[in-house]
Parts: sequence; structure tokens; C-alpha cells
Amino acid sequence: MEKEFLENNLNVNRRHFLGKMAMGVGSAALGSLLLPDVFNGSGGGGDELPLGIRHFASKAKRVIMLFQNGAPSQLESFDYKPTLNKMYGQDLPESIRGSQRLTGMTANQDKFPLVGSKFAFNQYGQSGTWVSDLFPNIAKITDDICVIKTMHTEAINHDPALTFLQTGSQQGNRPSMGAWLSYGLGSENKNLPSFCVLLSRGRGNGQGVYSKLWTNGFLDSNHQGVQFSASEDPVLYLNNPAGMDMQSRKKMLDHLASLNQMGYQEFGDPEIHAKIQQYEMAYRMQTAVPEITDISKEPDHIIKMYGADCMQPGTYASNCLLARKLSEGGVRFVQLYHQGWDQHGNLPGEMPKQAEDVDRASAALITDLKQRGLLDETLVIWGGEFGRTNYCQGKLSEGNYGRDHHPRCYSMWMAGGGVKAGTSYGETDEFGYNIVKDPVHIHDLQATIMHLMGLDHEKLTYKYQGRRFRLTDVHGKVVKDILA
Repeated sequence: MEKEFLENNLNVNRRHFLGKMAMGVGSAALGSLLLPDVFNGSGGGGDELPLGIRHFASKAKRVIMLFQNGAPSQLESFDYKPTLNKMYGQDLPESIRGSQRLTGMTANQDKFPLVGSKFAFNQYGQSGTWVSDLFPNIAKITDDICVIKTMHTEAINHDPALTFLQTGSQQGNRPSMGAWLSYGLGSENKNLPSFCVLLSRGRGNGQGVYSKLWTNGFLDSNHQGVQFSASEDPVLYLNNPAGMDMQSRKKMLDHLASLNQMGYQEFGDPEIHAKIQQYEMAYRMQTAVPEITDISKEPDHIIKMYGADCMQPGTYASNCLLARKLSEGGVRFVQLYHQGWDQHGNLPGEMPKQAEDVDRASAALITDLKQRGLLDETLVIWGGEFGRTNYCQGKLSEGNYGRDHHPRCYSMWMAGGGVKAGTSYGETDEFGYNIVKDPVHIHDLQATIMHLMGLDHEKLTYKYQGRRFRLTDVHGKVVKDILA
């Protein structure tokens, strides 16, 4: 089989060659022979480095994104606004709201009654970071994280906002962030994909997630995120069919590679090579995946730290622990989606349960990485697609309220991987409605993530349909003030 794969990769354009070697495909010896010629190949400008080589020294080697799908309220988490409690029930001043775009769910309201958090805030750590009582465990790690309070986006509804954050475009079919990192850096482990996706659902109101969020777009399909499930088969269609052993499987793949090579010689479709690589990766993963998904071998103190839920596949806690294991195993980008943060109503009833589902395990992941000496080289990101309004959606009643979508400002936090720990960045106004200092756009976040991984977001490009594309489109700047 190795011979077949080597022959196939010789037909790949020279610019892509080193990137494929970084994913364990091909031969180092052959790569050295082709290196002098790599800058003359197609697809890149004269100043482009080969794929698999960082543009500069990186702070982070891997990324774990704990994506809180549905948009958790910043006003009940990390952006403390006592003014809202003092002005409870009063109408949001027009001077603050201005002409900002509203969703159809609140645009026709006659009143926009202000409502502060029902849950208390306190300052924690040497940093004095404000954290809601809903997140007591995250509160304990505030000196390890950087809270960004001034995230903002143009998208006002879930699907375009999700797509925008993950792909850099509100329209679908663009490569996702994980696919871009896979394309630019490859994998550290030839037996595991460079991009993995984990899904979980909390006890709140959920929003759907779709495979377009981890798509490869116009990049080769081997850069697509590999989704893990909570079933007996963590990766679908990975195991051999009934009656087929590993030797037979290898023989079958050898013949399939030969047939695909004939197809490539006839049609010249580079996607044929990507398919061959996927078959080879699946073969190698048959051994690696069962071992890495076996949580039963984790020591008792780790299980206790993440919580008993981590023993139940498909829970947020289980996925956080699995994310650590995948990252430790060399997976470049681990994307965790946790659904349930869409509190348009009954926020006081739903959000405490939703927060409880994620608080302990989120903090445990940071502590676990830190204890293993991995936090400095692992970038962890926690947050959603946009924020929540400071006014109540619908009728405000004692002890009950909901919040609409608010793209103008919201909070995320980052940890490890070259991020300045124990800090808060940016300021919103006293109403928590507008940014007054240090805004961070979605493209700025993407540019900063790539920078921490040793990639220049303006230089990692892919020519498609006559245009050079990048994750940040024509925007984005690195937020240097949060870098350690």
C-alpha cells in the first residue's frame, strides 16, 4: 500500500506536496529532492512558504475550541453591568440603541425594558476578573484565561453567525477554520486526522449544527473535519465490514489505490488523491481511535476533576476529556459544539442548568492541560456566535425574562497557547450594548488564532476560480495586546 500512495502523491502539484508529507503521506527523502523546486510550482506567489511550514515561530501547536452554540448571554457570564439592575424595567434609551439592526423577534416591540442579571457577580483571582455565580469553576481559573468583552459580528441570526465565525463568510461552502489549519500545517500524528469535531447538547434551548461548519469547502476533502459520535462506533464506517480482517482490508485498499491511480491518469482530478488518503487514514485510525476514545483508563483524579458525566459518551464533560486526549495525540484542531444556549425566554430557568453542564468540565480542561505541561502549547477558546440584548424580549415579569440576539458586543475567553493570562480585554458601555474600547471583530479573532499557530492570515491563501481566498477574506488584524 505504501508504494501505491507514494506513486499517487508524485502526481500532486508541488506546492501541495510538503503539506501532504506533514500529514504522514509520502516520503521525507523525496520531499528533500523536490524542495528546491517547490517555489516554482503552481498556486502560490514568490514569497509563499511551502505548506506545513509556519510563517514564524508559533506560540501554539494545537487548538481546542469549546464552542457554545446558541449564544450564551454575556450579561449573565463575564460582562458585569450593575447599571442594568439599577434601571430595571426602564426603557433602553434611544441614544444608546440608535439605528442598530434588530431581529424580527423584537423589532416591533413598543418598549425595550432593561433587565440586569438575576445572578450575582464577584471578582476572582489576582486579576480581579468579574464572573457570574453561574460559573463557579471557571471563576477559579480566571488567572489562566483572557476574557475578551468586545467581540462583535455583522450576523444577527444563528446560522449566518455560526457560519461566519467558523468559515469567515456568512455564506456556506467556504473552508472552515479547522480545515484552513489542516491545510496550512497538516497533522502531528499520521494515525489521526488533523481536524476533529465533537457534538454535545445541554439542557437549554438548542440550535442545530450542520456539517457545513466543519467543511473543507474548496480545499481537498482530506481537510474536512472528522466527526466523532457517542455511539459504539465513534467514527462511522471506520470498522471493517463483517467477515473482513485487517489483512483483507489492506489488500482491498491496495487494489483500490491502483484503480484510483488509473482514474487519476485518465481524468487528472486531484480529488482522487484526497480519497486515497482518506482510505489510508481510515485504515490507520482503526487502531488509534479505539485507544484514544477509551476513557476507562483515565485515573480517578481526572474523572473526579471533569465530573462523573465524563464517563458517559456524548456529554460535554466526556467531549472535553476526549478533546484533551485528541489534542495530546497530535490532532491540530478539535472543535467541540455544545448546543442549548438560545434563551429568548425563561433565561433564569434555563441558563443555570446550561451553565452547570459546561462549567466544571471547561475549567477541568484548562487545569488538566496545565498539569500536563500542555497549556502553553494548546490554545483553548470558549464562546458563542454573538451576544444577547440588555433588554427583555417580550413581556418582562418578576423573575422571568429572555434576551434576543445582539451582534454588537459579547464575551469570549481564551487560554494557553501564547495568550496573556489573567486579563480582561476591551470595554462595553454601562448598558452592555455598545463597545467603547478595543473592539475585536470575528476576523480579528480568526487572524489572532492563526497568528498564535504561526501562520500569517494574509499569506495562507488558496486560489479558487481565479481568486485567492483566505479565512479572513480581505479583513482582520491580530489583537496584539492579548498576546503573552
